[in-house]
Amino acid sequence: MTALEPTAGGYAPIKIGVSACLLGAEVRFDGGHKRNDFLTGVFGRFVEFVPVCPEIELGLGVPRESLRLVRDGEAIRMAGNKSGADHTAAMNEFAARRANALAREELSGYVLKKDSPSCGMERVRIYGAGGMPVRDGRGLFAAALMRRYPNLPVEEEGRLNDPRLRENFVERIFAYRRLRDFFGSRWSAGGLVAFHTAHKLQLLAHSPRVYAELGRIVARAKSLERRDLRDRYERDFMDALAKVVPPARNVNVLQHIAGYFREHLDSESRRELADLIDDYRNGLTPLIVPITLMRHYVRRFGVAYLAGQVYLEPHPKELMLRNHV
Repeated sequence: MTALEPTAGGYAPIKIGVSACLLGAEVRFDGGHKRNDFLTGVFGRFVEFVPVCPEIELGLGVPRESLRLVRDGEAIRMAGNKSGADHTAAMNEFAARRANALAREELSGYVLKKDSPSCGMERVRIYGAGGMPVRDGRGLFAAALMRRYPNLPVEEEGRLNDPRLRENFVERIFAYRRLRDFFGSRWSAGGLVAFHTAHKLQLLAHSPRVYAELGRIVARAKSLERRDLRDRYERDFMDALAKVVPPARNVNVLQHIAGYFREHLDSESRRELADLIDDYRNGLTPLIVPITLMRHYVRRFGVAYLAGQVYLEPHPKELMLRNHV
């Protein structure tokens, strides 16, 4: 497997947890849905969705009273918007149980419904005794999910409207799947070196600091206890990829890659490649433009190291995510 050709038959479907209303299920309190075109469109060709609606699965029914988060001293309660009926204990118990059960699904990511008192990932309204609500809450199910799977790529559907956040989230999904597949096999320290090598430029783009730290961990792989090695590498690897790549760091990586072609290209071709990188730096072209030319040169000149770099194709090109960043 290489970064340029992931498998002979393309990418295998992977499982993504999702708030059911985002797939068009009419499960909201008013009987409606919040169908998301990106999720149900081209992205759905590459993943298998595992829909969850905590409020329906808790037995609240449709239609139902809308819910909200309420601050009660140091505690946060989930209560009916009009009746004040307290659903906190029932939702917390359900959320912990459902999050544990999702381990069977071997999820590679999760998309949550923004602003939801059960599914909101961040900035959910919390109401106090009076005045305006404060947007510093997290839905009760979302909180249980993220505690149970701290390395799992999780995002809200509203943030997926931002091209950079969308590309980063999908990149993390495929990276997490590769990482879990690797550690799910009979892996060795040598295998970890090869896995890390394939992701070097990707890590360098996301976080030079974590890139260096992971390099030190891999160098000491044979001296570390296997479980500790796996846990540290997975945590730091996913932490690095959670950092959205600024254009300046992409430029640094692109220039690094261009150095591999210096001896193969004539002066005009080198100038063309440098100009494309500058166009990307200046916001005149998207990232896919210099990447496409570089992938062409990788194949043309048989640069083995670059052919194995995930950075050049971290997710299916059919998603066209790098056409917009």
